[in-house]
Amino acid sequence: MPRLLYLFALCNLVLGTGAFVISGILVPISESLQVSVATSGQAITVYALSTAVLAPLALVLTGGWPRKRALCVSMAVFALGNALCALATSFTMLLAGRVLMGVGAMFTPICAGIAVALVEPAKRGRALSLVFLGISLSYVVGLPLGAWLGFRFGWQVPVALVAGIAALAAVVLLMILPKNIQAPGASFKGLGGLITRAPVLWTLGLTLLYFIAIFLVFAYIGPVLQALHPMSSERMSLTLMLFGASGVAGTLVGGWANDHFGPRRSLVVQLSVLGSTMLLLPFTQGHYLLLATALVVWGVAGFGMMTPQQSRLAVLAPAQAPILLSLNTSMLYIGTAVGAAIGGAVSGSVGFANMGWAGAPFAFAGLLVLLMSPRNPGLLQASADRVPATMRPPA
Repeated sequence: MPRLLYLFALCNLVLGTGAFVISGILVPISESLQVSVATSGQAITVYALSTAVLAPLALVLTGGWPRKRALCVSMAVFALGNALCALATSFTMLLAGRVLMGVGAMFTPICAGIAVALVEPAKRGRALSLVFLGISLSYVVGLPLGAWLGFRFGWQVPVALVAGIAALAAVVLLMILPKNIQAPGASFKGLGGLITRAPVLWTLGLTLLYFIAIFLVFAYIGPVLQALHPMSSERMSLTLMLFGASGVAGTLVGGWANDHFGPRRSLVVQLSVLGSTMLLLPFTQGHYLLLATALVVWGVAGFGMMTPQQSRLAVLAPAQAPILLSLNTSMLYIGTAVGAAIGGAVSGSVGFANMGWAGAPFAFAGLLVLLMSPRNPGLLQASADRVPATMRPPA
């Protein structure tokens, strides 16, 4: 794999930590800013909507920039958003920072598009899994460490730490990245005809549904874990670290399964496991080992789906991979926003311990969408013939 992809993985570790660290510290945030836990969870919704709507627009507006400049600017904007959140004295100010972070999140689809351009088709699954490995690692390192720091020293501490590391990452990118990265920028050219094609719509719809399922629960993972098995901040951090480790394994397994069994078969298994685990999660109440086991299985299945989904889109239209991957990221974050909103709405009536039951139907709906989607996306193969020479792997 190109060494550049390892750098992207490290940067995505920073982005993933900044995006989701607050899910583990919702209680101290709500107490500090004097809002309810359900309301504080909407900070995840706001970030998700900003990433879904503003990041693709920013991606297209910077599509003509050199890829190095686009990557550095996006990371700097993400750092600035985190800094604003850390300084927030009101919930409104926190939300403003989260919006800015969402714009900076265009970094991820940019580097995913570069990964697709740098390797031959047979290695796309492994390349994408490497890029997104950083997101998975954020659940192993960033989320548990952030939860521990937030409960011990105040929720602003982990957020400020992410701001500083993101600023440092922007400087490192400026110093290390090659001046000319041979990969196309995103544009809306030809997008209208592309997104009306059934294979694209089915694929994006699946991403939307399974992220609603996941984040209906995960947006409130701190309160959910406490409801299922009350624990100290140290044990909470270790539990989140265990979940993150399973996510890393899932990301790697997902890339391997995509390249060996194909994305469709991989996703059928992963969605079935995800939905079943969410149904079983409430039954682990009071049994820590069962709870930990369910989280591990959930993590492997949930994180493993990212690479097959990205791979499906890259195959549909390689020449327009950057904008398609960005749209997939939009569906990801719209699903995150909708899931967090639904979770906040039903948490009072369902109870945090039973949130898995509310999320499972969306996972099974995603499985139904996958089974109903066209098996042969060959109608878009003509796009591959128009791939710019800079995207084609060397002979």
